[in-house]
Amino acid sequence: MARVLIVGCGCRGRALAGKLIAAGHVVRGTTREPERTAAIAAAGAEPYVGDPDRVGTLTGALDAVTVVCWLMGSASGEADDVIALHGPRWEAFLSKIVDTTVRGVVYETGRTVPDAVRENGRALAEIAARTWEIPIVATGVPPAEHARWTAEMADAVGRLLGGPASPVR
Repeated sequence: MARVLIVGCGCRGRALAGKLIAAGHVVRGTTREPERTAAIAAAGAEPYVGDPDRVGTLTGALDAVTVVCWLMGSASGEADDVIALHGPRWEAFLSKIVDTTVRGVVYETGRTVPDAVRENGRALAEIAARTWEIPIVATGVPPAEHARWTAEMADAVGRLLGGPASPVR
């Protein structure tokens, strides 16, 4: 059993939480909106209010976490904000987990953000994996393929928990 943090625990994140909880894990899910915490709790996860655009608000969510799922692959909004979630915000978050209990990260690349943005995020993940020996699994299943996406994400968590440290896959 491990504690998994889902950063971006919307409807897909809650479905993933349910699958992970069914597998015996403890899940904490983040939301930017306090009024959405009830939906996270109803899914069986521990809600946490934090904003990936303000990485410092997520620091407390890392307490006793083994694996993080960064679910920003379908982020929407202003182009600069989406770019930041796969660029400077992602990089800052990765630097925050170095001295924590986190032993692996699942990075959702999705298919709804531009290719260049995804590739930048993937490159940052590769640098973090090499620099800090943080195993990172990048997943690319399109979010619209809900069942396949959920299974792939849960499998990625399982690989991180059961496999040796490795670079971004």
